[in-house]
Amino acid sequence: MAALKYAGLEDTDSEEELPPGWEERTTKDGWVYYANHLEEKTQWEHPKSGKRKRVAGDLPYGWEQETDENGQVYFVDHINKRTTYLDPRLAFTVEDNPVKPTTRQKYDGNSTAMEILQGRDLSGKVAIITGANSGIGFETAKSLALHGARVILACRSPARGDAAVQRILEEWHKAKVEAMTLDLASLQSVQHFAEAFKSKNLPLHMLICNAAVFGAPWSLTEDGLESTFQVNHLGHFYLVQLLEDVLRQSSPARVVVVSSESHRFTEIKDSSGKLDFSLLSPSKKEYWAMLAYNRSKLCNILFSNELNRRLSPHGVTSNSVHPGNMMYSSIHRSWWLYTLLFTLARPFTKSM
Repeated sequence: MAALKYAGLEDTDSEEELPPGWEERTTKDGWVYYANHLEEKTQWEHPKSGKRKRVAGDLPYGWEQETDENGQVYFVDHINKRTTYLDPRLAFTVEDNPVKPTTRQKYDGNSTAMEILQGRDLSGKVAIITGANSGIGFETAKSLALHGARVILACRSPARGDAAVQRILEEWHKAKVEAMTLDLASLQSVQHFAEAFKSKNLPLHMLICNAAVFGAPWSLTEDGLESTFQVNHLGHFYLVQLLEDVLRQSSPARVVVVSSESHRFTEIKDSSGKLDFSLLSPSKKEYWAMLAYNRSKLCNILFSNELNRRLSPHGVTSNSVHPGNMMYSSIHRSWWLYTLLFTLARPFTKSM
């Protein structure tokens, strides 16, 4: 009881009544979350009951949802000419009570990023995510930020990076998010990004190498290398090397490299079993987009494994991850045939 009193949770009788300093809010897509104004943090679980809820149904007739200048959602009652930050549907919430997973398999193909982080307090943690303005990268950035982490969206386009930041701030206006420019097709840009990040004197607990191109036509970067190889692998390789000292100083820390199951369908050795460098950055004559992608993903895994071997004794782990087969994202945009293929497969794959 002493602990409850210290947390301010014993002041109310009802299990559903919020303790002093707490406020009930909703996200744009109807999930209920709770803001603690005293500690300036948010969480998905009710501070007393521990339940998660979502609002049910549409807004009542005459009501409309708007967003204020701080990115916070509010509601307009056009019939009675009034506004409120309380969702009128909160009186009709339903409990989100999914079946508890078994010990053998905690997560599956239906798990969401928010479910993975449920109950985690990432306050004080700093994460960098490449390609975070859309797709998997954006959902990762949003989920980490809404659980208290300071997230840096490393994006090639400053405009798209800033737009992604605003989308996260619309969910929670106190989220610690910012966009920084990083073009993996330029090793100079990678160097400038690392220098700019280090100038902030921040720790780095999570470096998520997510950005990638797929099905791109043959082209050379300003560094004279085939673009798929440099963007998907070499740029990330160089970024990790430049930030390795910060990762080690921030331990425990981790590197996550987003790879693909397609790494199985290629090889980077010659007939004698030695590494064939000509396969990594092929000429236009020898280039096939799908093979180039597969090879870059194989490089991701080999790099992650070796990085973990070298840095894990220093408190920095590295893992590569396959995000899901034919996951529908903007990665397919380079060719209309890939877009068609992804569109046809969309009903049978994971959403962002």
